[in-house]
Order: sequence, then C-alpha cells, then structure tokens
Amino acid sequence: MVVSRDWAEVSVLECILGGLHIGVDVEPEPKRAREKLAKSKIDAVIVDCDLDGSTGFLRGLGTGFNAVPLVIVSGSNGQTQIGDAIATFVFKKPISVEQAVRTLSAARNMILDGRLRYNRHALDLPVTVAYGARKKVEANLMNLSEGGVGLRLARPVAFPGAVRVSFHLPESKVEMKVHGEVAWIDKMGNAGIRFLNMNSELKRNLKLWLAQQYLTH
Repeated sequence: MVVSRDWAEVSVLECILGGLHIGVDVEPEPKRAREKLAKSKIDAVIVDCDLDGSTGFLRGLGTGFNAVPLVIVSGSNGQTQIGDAIATFVFKKPISVEQAVRTLSAARNMILDGRLRYNRHALDLPVTVAYGARKKVEANLMNLSEGGVGLRLARPVAFPGAVRVSFHLPESKVEMKVHGEVAWIDKMGNAGIRFLNMNSELKRNLKLWLAQQYLTH
C-alpha cells in the first residue's frame, strides 16, 4: 500500500512495483490507510512524509499496529525522525529510479520470505514415516511448508516420540529425510508434523523449491 497524494512520485512507484509483480493500492488519506491496514492483509507500506497526517499514521505503526515492511519516502522538508526510527527502508525525494528499484527489490524479497514462511503448498505424493524401534508407516503428503508437513494416514497412529519423514520433492533431485515431531493428529488419521533440526543445505533446497512453486503457480 502506498500512502501518498504526490501523484508524480506515485506513478514512479507504481511503474517499479508493477515491474516487480507487486500489486499496488494507493491511499491518499492516512486515516483510511490505517483502517485498511487493520482489516486487510497488506504485505508492505510505503509512506510519503509530505502527506498531512503521515506523522500520526507512522506513530500508529510504531506501536506495533501491524508488523509489515515499512518504506519511508523522505519529505521535502526532511522531517522523518519518527519514520527513521521504525522504517525498514528509507529513500528521499525526488525518487531516484535506481535507488527505488534497489530498495523495493529488497522489500519484495522480505515480502516473499514472509509469505513462504507460512505458505502451505498443496501436494499429493507418497511419504514414509519412521518411528520407534525401526517401525515405518506409509502415508500421503497433503501439504508442505518450510516448517512441516500435513499427512494423511490410512489409520491413526500413536507415535511414541520423534519421527523421520522421507519423500522426494516433485520434479527435483532433492530427497527430503527430516526429523520431526507430531504437532497434531485427528481420529481420521490426518496429522501435522513439525520439522526439527533440519540441516542448512536441506533447508535451503526446500526454501528454493517452495519459492519456485509459489512464483509459478
């Protein structure tokens, strides 16, 4: 969301954000912007400090009103003290296209990281769950995220402790063999497994695979 009434600068931001495949919602009234932020899922906020009411709007963000990446566009009078204290990124007017591209690209990466952290990618593929003293059970993987998997078992299983989940990522050479713990299980045999102690290489491969699926589907 861009909170500004400076349409010349807004047009520059819209052009750059469009090139980064980021949708833009322009709100010239800080009060309405605050209402939207409270009711809607906003990935990032860009605030023009020349706009009347921007100081109060920024104070609201500063109290933890909504934790999103914040980009401050420094006003022509340079009064950005409040914004500087809480901003993720800052750039000055007139907006330099080169600087804006660099800044907004970094903001886009933060947005993507935030989405991927909680995004669950739907899947349907076989998975093996090992547990106890060399016991194994076959299951179907229903969804996958950076933090764990959702499974469907043929019947509920009373796992006694830690488990190890094994499966291959589709259209990839990466084989996932991850230790985890049962976060929940229901009477139908559906279960959630939370990953534990994943090594850095496997974590990086999983994150890359999930990012590719998110951007291409």
